[in-house]
Amino acid sequence: MKKQVSINGYEYELEIQGTGQPTWLFLHGFMGSLADYQGIGPTGTRIYLNLFGFGTKSQTVAEPKRFMVRQQVTDIHQLLDKLAIHQVNLVGYSMGARLALAMGIMMPERINHLVLESGTAGLPTQPMRQQRIIADTHKAEHVVQVGMPTFIHEWEQLPLFKSQQNMSVQQQSFMHEQRINQNAQNVANSLRFFGTGAMPNLWPELAYVKLPVTLITGTSDDKFTRINKNMQERLPNVKWQQVPQAGHNVHFEQPSQVTAILNNINN
Repeated sequence: MKKQVSINGYEYELEIQGTGQPTWLFLHGFMGSLADYQGIGPTGTRIYLNLFGFGTKSQTVAEPKRFMVRQQVTDIHQLLDKLAIHQVNLVGYSMGARLALAMGIMMPERINHLVLESGTAGLPTQPMRQQRIIADTHKAEHVVQVGMPTFIHEWEQLPLFKSQQNMSVQQQSFMHEQRINQNAQNVANSLRFFGTGAMPNLWPELAYVKLPVTLITGTSDDKFTRINKNMQERLPNVKWQQVPQAGHNVHFEQPSQVTAILNNINN
């Protein structure tokens, strides 16, 4: 069942599948959409959400600062209220994992279990954040200047996504279409206001996260394996699942393994 829910003047699009408990909320990655996680179907009620400014039919955001993490957390809190859902198992991938972690810190009462796939707690020092802000600002200017087709061609050549070249032509085409049909202005403003440099440094907060957390990474993703090893050492109630034959986008490359990990959370 597809729905649109208006939150503070913005129409959030979501799709609800399944029935019963637990309730899962899925947050996709950068330039993704609610379709990204639909190959993942754990038992229960599943809510697949287009994040703020994303989705193939997303309206141009008039107030770019609404991409900031606190604004997005507030929106999702209100969205759950409108759906009359008190608690969810929250699953986020990459950019969505950063948002999910912020939600786990800011609104833990709404979360039963936190699942972070290829996530990070941000950049630990101000010089690192400033350097990343400069890089993300350049990317934001570039995507508006060259347009989505050129930007996506360049994006898909990044080493982070090399393992996706092992997927079928049909699967690669699906991912390409999700990316290329995004709103370029929204992509740019997400980089400016919700890039890794713009988000708060959440590393000092990890020790205070009492929620049960599951970390998921692909064994081919060296960078995020290192990051998640550090996160595992700081989180007090955590399990770390390393999935073989997967890179950064674990649920896309190994959907059955990720679904099994999620179903095991309930056992």
